[in-house]
Amino acid sequence: MENNMDESMPEESAAIRMTIENIPVRITWEDNESVTALRELARKEPIQIHMSMYGGFEQVGPIGTSLPRDDAETTTSAGDIVLYSGNQLVVFYGSNSWAYTRLGRITDKTKEDLSELLGNGDVTITIQTD
Repeated sequence: MENNMDESMPEESAAIRMTIENIPVRITWEDNESVTALRELARKEPIQIHMSMYGGFEQVGPIGTSLPRDDAETTTSAGDIVLYSGNQLVVFYGSNSWAYTRLGRITDKTKEDLSELLGNGDVTITIQTD
């Protein structure tokens, strides 16, 4: 029985991992140009993003470069990860409607978990590949 799926994956499909304040979170990533570009960036070196609370429902921080974007009017919910203005990562612990490019969704935390993790001050997010 082979468990080497990660080793046999082509480089462009390498898994993207994310931590919030060094706490790993499971994410289902979108299949789009923005995520592909984020993966390429993270492959070079881990990306650390210093996030700031905004509006009582999200954390936002600069990626440090612009990624391809395909903004669409979107209503977000807790756990959504989006690209704002092509160069800002946003992670939601509440809801908002705006034009974003969807990147993914945190799948292993409840809304309450996310509020506790993201709603009590600025955080640092690290994105890296396997």
